[in-house]
Amino acid sequence: MAESRGPVAPKDPTAKRPFYYIMRDKDICANPQPDGTGVQFIFESDGRLAASAKLVGNLEDEEMLKELFTTEGFRKQVHSIGVAVRKAGDPVKVKFCFQMYGKTDPYKTGTTIAMDLDSDGMEMVMELDKYEWSDDDNVTGQIRFEFPESGIAAKATVALYLNDGYTAPEQKEDKEVDITSSAYKNMIGKSLMQKGNIHRLKAAIDKARRGEKTYVSFIGGSITQGAGAIPINIECYAYKAFKGFCDIAGRGYDDNVIYTKAGVGGTPSEVGILRYEADVLHYGERTPDVVVVEFAVNDEGDETKGEFFDSLVRRIYNSPQKPAVVLLYSVFVDGYNLQDRLKCVGEAYNLPMVSIRDAVYDQFYLSEEEGGVVSKNRYFYDMYHPTNVGHRIMADGLINMFRTADGSDDEADLDISGITPPKGAEFESIYLVDRANIDQCPAVISYDMGGFDKHSDEVQHAERDLDAQVSPEFPNNWLYDCNGETVFRARMKFSALVIAYMDSASIDVGCAEVYVDGEKKLDIDPHIIGWQHCNALIAFRGGPSQERDVEVRITDGSKKFILLGFGIVD
Repeated sequence: MAESRGPVAPKDPTAKRPFYYIMRDKDICANPQPDGTGVQFIFESDGRLAASAKLVGNLEDEEMLKELFTTEGFRKQVHSIGVAVRKAGDPVKVKFCFQMYGKTDPYKTGTTIAMDLDSDGMEMVMELDKYEWSDDDNVTGQIRFEFPESGIAAKATVALYLNDGYTAPEQKEDKEVDITSSAYKNMIGKSLMQKGNIHRLKAAIDKARRGEKTYVSFIGGSITQGAGAIPINIECYAYKAFKGFCDIAGRGYDDNVIYTKAGVGGTPSEVGILRYEADVLHYGERTPDVVVVEFAVNDEGDETKGEFFDSLVRRIYNSPQKPAVVLLYSVFVDGYNLQDRLKCVGEAYNLPMVSIRDAVYDQFYLSEEEGGVVSKNRYFYDMYHPTNVGHRIMADGLINMFRTADGSDDEADLDISGITPPKGAEFESIYLVDRANIDQCPAVISYDMGGFDKHSDEVQHAERDLDAQVSPEFPNNWLYDCNGETVFRARMKFSALVIAYMDSASIDVGCAEVYVDGEKKLDIDPHIIGWQHCNALIAFRGGPSQERDVEVRITDGSKKFILLGFGIVD
């Protein structure tokens, strides 16, 4: 009989390579997909990966940061990727994917590497050399966490282990944010940029308090959509601020206070004013009492540099419902926002204004002893969007504004009709003409859609209100699908004209030209932005309101084009 043996000592573990984090206990959520599964997308293109390495991993080496922009540099620097996913309760299978965008077609011709793991918090490591890579790889594209079903919340940690010759910085711990501290309250107090005339805000709170139906609305870009909030529908600043409004009024969503969230990623106020009727007013079904406007980090894309913002603010303020308008200035990781450009609008009309940059940015560089409350890593989910903590801070800035209004003496309402618009207001009365209403629009004398006779579902989608599911923006569009006449012709009456269209990174999508009365006014290249989202450009302005012939011409009949609609000022 063989002699029994005790357990054999394990081999020495392989020494870990130097590494830095790009995610560390980051909240993720399985957002619902059409097939019933759930996916958390995290985009890493356009410098986002380098920003995460700097923000989360404390990486300061400029050459190493630069390498993270391209697949070639990424593979030169990174030996392997360590991934851990942790969720409460029984673990589930998770697929981790890292996709490179291709040169030929960003979403189709690049390499995607993938690894299966359990959501038990155990780190799994994928070595890059064990995968086959495409010669068409261009830039680091996106990370995906794929779950078997939607609604699963978890925390993810991703570390980049380095090739020989690279060194990594020390990985530091961040302290939790104490929202009960006096330092936190002082920080929130700094967000009150201007109290402004509080008559309408106070009236809305009183109306809700009386039990009357009251609508609280939010319009803006991806931050208002809830990007970075996990889950996006109930952890976003808009919903948290709405709940704070309800608490102040002593009423709730199920009683009489109605919540409207109309945030769409990447869209400036130039697009926001075109979708206001659908996304905020719900085509007249909702009459807002409070509208928070957040375009401070999106409006670099506004070609008027402020006139569309001014026009949107005036359109809301001067509407028959006379809603309170609150201007909210969010901030990017580098301190960028446009409050210095746009605040003149709030100052001219004496509107309440809340600046998140004023609250958080300076204290990012303070120690706890010096008054630092929240680190950049705690505040930002990526270089653009807040974490749940960041969304909480944004909401608390608005709630502080609501409380300030509620506790102030009332004052007379301000009529802004006689105030000169500081940025201009030519587009205050603009409205969208699309497939759904063109036949009833008195400004459209005639039209021939030519080959634009199809409809596309391949448009930008966003989560509205409390929905976790996305729904399409500009659903009543016209699609040119590589067949038929390449010109959309219309005779319209207007003084200004805006063309709304769909941007895309796909090589199957082509360009268009816009002509007014036979004169070329606009070139549209949907590839400039580099991803699929709604966009708009001015085709004509500055003339009298009169009938004009408009043509949208496809430059290559073998390419698709999505025309979202026409913005008309008549």
